[in-house]
Amino acid sequence: MRYELYYWPSIQGRGEFIRLALEEAGADYVDVARKTGKGMGMPALMAMLQNQAQTRPPFAPPILKAGDRVIAQTANILFFLGPRLKLAPADEADQLWTHQLQLTIADFVDEAHDLHHPIASSLYYEDQKTEALRRSAPFIAERIPKFLAYFERVLARNPAGDRYLVGDALTYADLSLFQVMAGLRYALPRAMKRIAPNHPRVVALATRVARRTRIAAYLKSKRRIAFNEQGIFRHYPELDR
Repeated sequence: MRYELYYWPSIQGRGEFIRLALEEAGADYVDVARKTGKGMGMPALMAMLQNQAQTRPPFAPPILKAGDRVIAQTANILFFLGPRLKLAPADEADQLWTHQLQLTIADFVDEAHDLHHPIASSLYYEDQKTEALRRSAPFIAERIPKFLAYFERVLARNPAGDRYLVGDALTYADLSLFQVMAGLRYALPRAMKRIAPNHPRVVALATRVARRTRIAAYLKSKRRIAFNEQGIFRHYPELDR
């Protein structure tokens, strides 16, 4: 099956979690808004969002089209793709556990976004800079360590060993945790230099993911959009304390 991913063309954002899964699996997919030609580009993305004929319309990107199915929400898309891309366990209980971890990662990502937009997404960072500065201290001192300590504990308690979050094989949750670590290191390099060593299993997992053949090739390719100050993870030096 050829998958169609609909997401903003100039940022990694939440679409990157989907891209990583598709890339790791070597799936046949097209990043619609980043392509040119008939049925591609931003017009195609907007048409998907504004399609009045859809009885189950998506709220926002990322959106995945798989045959006749149109699926939205990052964790929901990955829950669908996981078994199909062999990035989820076969056991139902383990599938739900993987999904639960992904939802926890989604909570973490939301808090990372709200670091620089604590008041409203519709306002510029400069319009809420004072509030962002106030938010940065507890996010760095409390929230990042709490989330990373949780995933460190999950790895330590995995009956199959601490190489992966679930079982003895890579899942989409591992790919997503790698992306969070990469994003935090971009956004908050000083803080992460202090925090990361306290969570060696998480660091080791992120390193293993980055070295996987397809992921390593993807990270070096033009398909990987660079982190920038329009996405979820943004580097504002004044917040990195």
